[in-house]
Amino acid sequence: MPAAGCAVLAAMLLLPLPPPLHAAKRCPGRCLCYESSDLVDCRSRGLVRVPPRVPRGTWLLDLNGNQLTEVQRGSFAGLWALKVLLVSNNSIQTLQPQFHAIATLYISAPQCLSSLRFLERLDLSSNRLRGLPRDFSQSLSSLQELQLARNLLRDLDSASLAGLGHLRKLDLSHNRILAVDVAAFGGLFRLSLLDLSGNGLTELGDGVLSRQQRLEVLLLGRNNISRIGTRALAPLRSLRLFGLRGNQLEHIRFKTFLALQTTSTHLQLSLNPWTCDCELQRVFSKIRDMRRLHVDDYQELRCGAPARQAGSLLAALDSQLCIAETASVLVITITVILAVVGTLMKAERDRSKNKQTAGDADSERPEQ
Repeated sequence: MPAAGCAVLAAMLLLPLPPPLHAAKRCPGRCLCYESSDLVDCRSRGLVRVPPRVPRGTWLLDLNGNQLTEVQRGSFAGLWALKVLLVSNNSIQTLQPQFHAIATLYISAPQCLSSLRFLERLDLSSNRLRGLPRDFSQSLSSLQELQLARNLLRDLDSASLAGLGHLRKLDLSHNRILAVDVAAFGGLFRLSLLDLSGNGLTELGDGVLSRQQRLEVLLLGRNNISRIGTRALAPLRSLRLFGLRGNQLEHIRFKTFLALQTTSTHLQLSLNPWTCDCELQRVFSKIRDMRRLHVDDYQELRCGAPARQAGSLLAALDSQLCIAETASVLVITITVILAVVGTLMKAERDRSKNKQTAGDADSERPEQ
């Protein structure tokens, strides 16, 4: 190799390599810190608590897939720049437990979140949370997306979500929620997506979504819903997708969907035990005639009753349902008419017979 080439190579070897990790800033020992993006990666490190020494300028902190069971007071102190906090696939039962001697599985006072006033996305999915405290949202006023799927939540307190006025996406799917308080979502007037699928809800009552005029996606699949309030959908002026697959709906009211004043809404209604009768056929006929409503899975709707039609596709029967009912009504009508005619004819025969008997009696009397 020429002397000049050797000199250049030697000079290049002496140059410092750009560090993939923070060189000047502190970084948790078992994590990776990327200076160019202010991202701290602590995924799947076997951590049992939130690591210390997270750089103050961190924008995203990823703690997914660890073994956290609680988040203690001050865990995120000083992280004012944090926008995204990912803590899914852990075993978190509490946030900031007040009394370690008490075996509670509820999130306690959220002082551990008090530094996160500028947080925009929080992912707590796939943990073991059983409830939210009343002041859960107190320090999360900038939050836009909250993931709470696949926990053990049973109910929702309106106060626990009251401070989330900027929230746009709320995922509560695959929990154990049996009912939603009428005021639970009262403060979430910017909400555009609400996922409550995979819970135990039995109805969608009037007033539950009274403040959700901006809601675009409502997912309620795989619950036990058998009733939808007549005015439950009326406030939803922006709804584009309404998912109701896999519930216990047997009938629906046309008034319920007539109250939905949107430009275009797609409905998902399969995997329900529909009672296939003329009334249901008329409701779906009216819905399908409305340009703004689209039943995406109409061809997949199956009958749950009556027994002779169980398992049949509604689309294959709908033209027959009202014909059969009309025929039944016609048969009943004809039967009634025949019965009336028969009664009238019998009455006429009896009258004629009585008249003839009276005439014979007069003819047999002796002349005076």
